[in-house]
Amino acid sequence: MSSSASAQDQWYQEAAASQIKGERLVRAELLNGRVAMLGFVVGVLTEALTGHGIVSQITFGVLGLS
Repeated sequence: MSSSASAQDQWYQEAAASQIKGERLVRAELLNGRVAMLGFVVGVLTEALTGHGIVSQITFGVLGLS
């Protein structure tokens, strides 16, 4: 009887760990998306202020693109 209870407890522990890992991945992806949106907005604002396009900003003008 105790081996059955132990196996069931192990299953619950694994299910809980899997759920926690899934929730962490969701939060990480939300943060990643928000940071990407912020970077894009900063790039567009910099383009508006300096006149240099996003590609020029990324390459630091090395390619000679204006």
